[in-house]
Amino acid sequence: MKILVTGGAGFIGSNFIRHWLSAHPSDQIVNLDKLTYAGHLSSTKDFSDNSNYTFIKGDITNPKLVNEVMNGIDMVAHFAAESHVDRSILHATEFVKTNVLGTMNLLDAALKNKVKRFHHVSTDEVFGALPLDTEEKFNEHTPYNPHSPYSASKAGSDHLVRAYFTTHGLPVTITNCSNNYGPFMDPEKLFPRFITNLLTGKKVPVYGDGKYVRDWLYVKDHCRAIELVLLKGEPGETYCVGGQTKLYNNLEVTMMILKYLGKDESFIEHVADRAGHDRKYAVDWTKINQKLGWKPEHDLDEWLQKTIDWYKENGWWWKPLKKRAESIYKKN
Repeated sequence: MKILVTGGAGFIGSNFIRHWLSAHPSDQIVNLDKLTYAGHLSSTKDFSDNSNYTFIKGDITNPKLVNEVMNGIDMVAHFAAESHVDRSILHATEFVKTNVLGTMNLLDAALKNKVKRFHHVSTDEVFGALPLDTEEKFNEHTPYNPHSPYSASKAGSDHLVRAYFTTHGLPVTITNCSNNYGPFMDPEKLFPRFITNLLTGKKVPVYGDGKYVRDWLYVKDHCRAIELVLLKGEPGETYCVGGQTKLYNNLEVTMMILKYLGKDESFIEHVADRAGHDRKYAVDWTKINQKLGWKPEHDLDEWLQKTIDWYKENGWWWKPLKKRAESIYKKN
């Protein structure tokens, strides 16, 4: 089998390729990545010499290139996206180009080349936000209500994917996942930003009151979910993927990181809140559990510590990225 992975030099995409090559060593992987701020060849270093792996540097907004790359592909795992909310507030146009137009180019090429399965990786942020005091969770029937340029562009791409199933019969699936964490996560993002700040003796900047709740999903659990959906998911279906039975707010996870690294609350710095900051995300993963037998296997207490250990041991990967990662916040 030959699989096209878009955005495979990014955080989740590179972890997915690593997982797939290990679980399906006879399959071929083609990684199409533009290598923007979120894509790093260093994230693919351990499998770059695999004879069944090919890297192509390219932009999914280029329809000619996308069609050429799609030739001979059996399945697509589409990760490539502009995904950082803070950047979307500053540069919304780039998010619409990549996330909407780029996805449309991929869909057109998949249709033309008769791809057997097109899987689109999306986010729970398309559903908007939940009140802090509710037990409600997002599910596959939750109405879309995006609150940022990032989530609005992902909502647009989700709708396009479904439209190509209904209009053209393209065999598509979608997963809407919660916030991922784990190795090779860009130091712009909350967990690695806080971890690498503390490892270099700096404070951690907490937005507003810090009582923002996220449903943290370990990246390997997410990769397992996508694998199952690609192989066994029903065409045309959407599956929500969450990571926790217990939810934590940002202050709580910050304290977990501080404690594990032997720091106290004096390392917390409260900063001005992000514009349009969603209060709470929570995901009901009942459907993917009942239909495909998936459930998260990595709890936050243990695997956040293992993630911290990974960053402690892999400064070679994140130290060259740290200065650029911090520059985005200075522009806010």
